[in-house]
Amino acid sequence: MVVSISYLLTLVGNTLIILLSMLDPRLHSPMYFFLSNLSFLDLCFTTSCVPQMLFHLWGPRKTISFLGCSVQLFIFLFLGTTECVLLTVMAFDHYVAVCQPLHYATIIHPRLCWQLAAVAWVMDTTYNEIQLAVSSFIFLVMPLTLILISYGAIARAVLRINSAIAWRKALGTCSSHLIVITLFYSLVIAVYLQPKNPYAQKRGKFFGLFYAVGTPLLNPLIYSLRNKEVKGALRRLLGKDKDSREN
Repeated sequence: MVVSISYLLTLVGNTLIILLSMLDPRLHSPMYFFLSNLSFLDLCFTTSCVPQMLFHLWGPRKTISFLGCSVQLFIFLFLGTTECVLLTVMAFDHYVAVCQPLHYATIIHPRLCWQLAAVAWVMDTTYNEIQLAVSSFIFLVMPLTLILISYGAIARAVLRINSAIAWRKALGTCSSHLIVITLFYSLVIAVYLQPKNPYAQKRGKFFGLFYAVGTPLLNPLIYSLRNKEVKGALRRLLGKDKDSREN
């Protein structure tokens, strides 16, 4: 029951983020373009495993075929790789927004946005065992390294700012993304970097379930609750924004 409700809320939350990014002109920016890609990815990810999980929980069959398991593993690896790259792209977008604000529109132009999104979505995930070890470094460690470098540069730029308003704006731009990155990599570490014992395996199953169900649910909540522009777009969509009615 909890998984079913979480899945429905995930569908509603991420679909709402995508619709707001498409329908509200004030959200037609690179940041929300990448955010809508992340929401679409979360929809694909949770839909690739949760409906089948519910079918096996409620139905008489409790097993999955080898072909079905292989397909699900491929989709899982593909979407996980895409999320790593997409989070890195979003970190680069935030770096340019904070550190190069005057050149932001020139650097992060629409064509580059589509190219970066395409790079995130077309990564090859057909690995053998040796390639899997190499790809784990390329698609997990390297993106995390680039993210840390980007936010290191952002931190240096923010520390040089004397304006309290600029401080709050920079933190508002980056805080939601930082929370999502921390949640994503914490769960990846909890699932894959643990000792081989029965207790760790049970704990790994719990974290794996939370990664599949909880993360796609929390991402739209994190971005909407901590983002005035998203909340404003939702009010305008519902016709409850005072400024839009006055205009």
